Amino acid sequence: METPLREPTFLILTALAGDPLHGYGLITEVTRLSGGRVSLRPGTLYGALDRLADAGLVAVVREEVVDGRLRRYYQLTDHGGELLAGETERMRRNVEAATARLHARPGRPATPRLSGGPA
Repeated sequence: METPLREPTFLILTALAGDPLHGYGLITEVTRLSGGRVSLRPGTLYGALDRLADAGLVAVVREEVVDGRLRRYYQLTDHGGELLAGETERMRRNVEAATARLHARPGRPATPRLSGGPA
């Protein structure tokens, strides 16, 4: 799997870093994790899950029939956890570098003081 990961893929893996989830649970969790910015359609989700499973990053851990329909629960594999941890660290370093650059900009206004404190 290529890195950097696309945001939907990153969010799917992040959602599965907790308890196993089925499709609708994954759609809901990805929407929650992204603050509503990413909303997966079922076809997009299941295509991504097939690719992630083929890459050994997620696995089906159980299946059950609910209202006559098969519900598969997916879980992050050890390999998927390692990839997610590496991508998270890469992103953290990028945020750290950008934050340092923003704080070091010439002509940047002084840090504002909280009102009510000593002048």
